[in-house]
Amino acid sequence: MLTRKQSQLLTYINECFFKDGVCPSYEEMRLYLGLHSKSGIHRMVQALEERKFIRRLHNKARALEVLALPKEKYIKPPKKKIKILKDVANDNLIEIPLYGKIACGTPIEAVRNPDTINVPAQMIGSGEHYALTVEGDSMKDIGIIDGDTVIIKRTQHVPNGTVVVALVDGYEVTLKRIQINGNRVLLIPENNEYEIRTFDASRVEIQGQLVGLIRQYH
Repeated sequence: MLTRKQSQLLTYINECFFKDGVCPSYEEMRLYLGLHSKSGIHRMVQALEERKFIRRLHNKARALEVLALPKEKYIKPPKKKIKILKDVANDNLIEIPLYGKIACGTPIEAVRNPDTINVPAQMIGSGEHYALTVEGDSMKDIGIIDGDTVIIKRTQHVPNGTVVVALVDGYEVTLKRIQINGNRVLLIPENNEYEIRTFDASRVEIQGQLVGLIRQYH
């Protein structure tokens, strides 16, 4: 359990990292928290390090890396409504690969032998796209449920907070919101029943960004 000041400091360090690309100085931390001296900052940083929320990176300036955030302090980016389309005329469809199921819970192996699916042309922008069938409920809080077909733009470069297809350890694939902290990657579910998973960046490959969703009603 963190104190209020410790929690504020941890959140501030994390926000500065994503905004400016570097962690704040101890003087900036002191000013942010309204403390009279930097000794209090040193004690809080040591406490956060002992509790495995941060670590020091030796031989680097402003060498603090956020490893974890209290679950109640994780600030999610604004949620965008996912466009759901149906009843589209056949002459307005584009064929893309369908790579089978993707887990929105426990990761499953990536499918290598795709079928194809016709999707509305207005869902496809520039670049290469493919489709996956959702399995699981870990992304249900942003409207992605079991059985949905998600449309993915193939890319390895996405902003933090983006919903992506992530390949873990070369064989497990999952759909999650991504947050990159230095050499750490957080795969974040949109369902409070699931835990945030943290990996070394070398273990995670981004395989695409969510751009749309198709749902069938029976």
